[in-house]
Parts: sequence; structure tokens; C-alpha cells
Amino acid sequence: MSLMPPPLVERLDRLLPQTQCGQCGFDGCRPYAAAMARREAGVERCPPGGDAGARALAQVLGVPALPYDRSRGEHKPPQVALIIEADCIGCTKCIQACPVDAIVGGAKYMHTVIADLCTGCELCIPPCPVDCIDLVGRASSG
Repeated sequence: MSLMPPPLVERLDRLLPQTQCGQCGFDGCRPYAAAMARREAGVERCPPGGDAGARALAQVLGVPALPYDRSRGEHKPPQVALIIEADCIGCTKCIQACPVDAIVGGAKYMHTVIADLCTGCELCIPPCPVDCIDLVGRASSG
């Protein structure tokens, strides 16, 4: 029994950072991978993946490598959201904005971030009316 290589979309999606941040112009990493597989999007659209990610995507697609498009955002080290709990008013706007359901809490109660689920996409920061969310470097495991 021979194993088939994963489909192109799957291979591309595995190379993406899974931040689900939308900086590429798509609703997440999987839709971006599908667009690249259809040759409707280039490899340079992912700031979280940086230049190394763009090179890896280009290699899989067999296209020339390009640096990532700096106009889409800054390449940053892995980060995680941190809610300053004493300042949180429980508005739930961050919960609604989180694409990976990494924020928990109830209306009018303090919220918190499940660090292991947080991708550091920054989408929770703009809707926070009391500016109680910071991004911090993700602790390296090991």
C-alpha cells in the first residue's frame, strides 16, 4: 500500500503559520493556501511567515521565491495576547474578534486568554474599548 502525498492545498497550509490573522487578504491560512494552489495568489502575502515562509511556499509551488510584502505588516517573533484582567470590563468584543476561540469569559466578567490556543494575530486589540490587551513574546517550550 503506497501513501499518496498530501494534496497541494494541504502542503501549503502546513507551511503557513496558522495565525489566521487575515494580513494576506484572506479569511485565514487555509483559504490563502487554496488561492495559492489555484495560482490566484502569490507566495509573498504572509507577514507572520516572513521571507523564510515565502521561500518555502515558492519551493512547493515551483515558482520564484519573493520576499514577503512588507506593506501587509511586520514579521514578528511568535507572540501571545495577554489581558490585563484588572482593567477588563467584560464587554466580550475581544471574544468576538478572536478567530481561534482563544479568549474565554462572560459578559460583564473578566476575560482571559488560553495561551496555548492564541496565535498572536492581534485581531483582539482594536475592538477593546479599555485597551487592556497586550501582546507579549511567546515563551519558548522545551
